[in-house]
Amino acid sequence: MLFAADREAHKLTIFIGASLALILASGIGVLAGGLISQYINERYLHYIAGIGFIAIGIWTLLRA
Repeated sequence: MLFAADREAHKLTIFIGASLALILASGIGVLAGGLISQYINERYLHYIAGIGFIAIGIWTLLRA
């Protein structure tokens, strides 16, 4: 957002850069998820994800 607020920056360049970053991050997530799912049961992944979200929520509340 900081780059987009700059009057001298080209908006198309910022849009393309942000889009490529999102595509790359999503690709890494898909590859990592596929790799992890080969070694860990899906049921346990759901539990791990749930515990992670609860932990992030508690941490956020404590930091507020």
